[in-house]
Amino acid sequence: MAVIQANRMCEDYSQLESGPLSSFISGDHPQGTFAGVYDGHAGSEASKFVSHNLFFNLKAFSTTEEDFLSLVKKQWMNNPQIASVGTCCLAGVLHDGVLFVANAGDSRAVLGRVERGSKRASAVQLSNEHNVNIASVREELYALHPDDSQVVIMKHKCWRVRGLIQVSRSIGDVYLKRAEFQREPLLPKFRLAETFEKPILNSEPEVTVHKLQPEDHFVIFASDGLWEQLSNQEAVDIVHNFPRNGIAKRLLKAALHEAAKKREMRYADLKKIDPGVRRHFHDDITLIIVFIDSHLVSKSPLPPYSIKGGVFPR
Repeated sequence: MAVIQANRMCEDYSQLESGPLSSFISGDHPQGTFAGVYDGHAGSEASKFVSHNLFFNLKAFSTTEEDFLSLVKKQWMNNPQIASVGTCCLAGVLHDGVLFVANAGDSRAVLGRVERGSKRASAVQLSNEHNVNIASVREELYALHPDDSQVVIMKHKCWRVRGLIQVSRSIGDVYLKRAEFQREPLLPKFRLAETFEKPILNSEPEVTVHKLQPEDHFVIFASDGLWEQLSNQEAVDIVHNFPRNGIAKRLLKAALHEAAKKREMRYADLKKIDPGVRRHFHDDITLIIVFIDSHLVSKSPLPPYSIKGGVFPR
């Protein structure tokens, strides 16, 4: 697991849980591993909230969404900006030889596969992004909102939902889901010229199921900050060709080297740039690499293990 801060305040959280999964899988003492990457935007409240709640609500993203909505309602008058805070959610569960991936937003899960007799790893993308700069995602929104000609518009050289946000699915962002928050004291930049009757964004994840094979060696779960700098194959090559110890930090460093190269500057100089200003060079980046030892996948019990990641105030 690794994280680098670019915004004035890091807006990402992540977690890895291993051991009993009985909170959301029926059966006798089911075992497995859960990985979650939460790429926040407009603040960290939503990603932090998800890191404390989604694992226990995994059968229903909507439960975490509704619980966060309740928090927004409680804090609305004293902390109105919380209505504009949201987070992308990427979650993976490895259980009984099967990998389930649930994604809402533009984070990405990529599998590293090494075919028998080959020394090279190939990249297999396991999730789809919900970003309106992808034509099919724009078409999906147009179809869901046929009477809203402004549901997606070009602004600052990229497509944005109502000119404000690039993702079409998230947890939070209640100002684009509940019209009741489209008023003061919400900041003017988040208030729309025209109201809406049904939610513009939604929290429903897209779920994929992958039966693990002996050739499947690892999965990279990462926020879009990593994929803005490295291709799927470049990331997989790095993980495959270097020792496991310290590999998350090495992958993160490779992304930062690429960000520096794009701006024709040295990596050492990029590292000196303070958070906030640094956001002009790259995004917050959060990543988790889960290695799969095929001969252990179906063995139980797994040792209980829990860790959360993020940049916390000093």
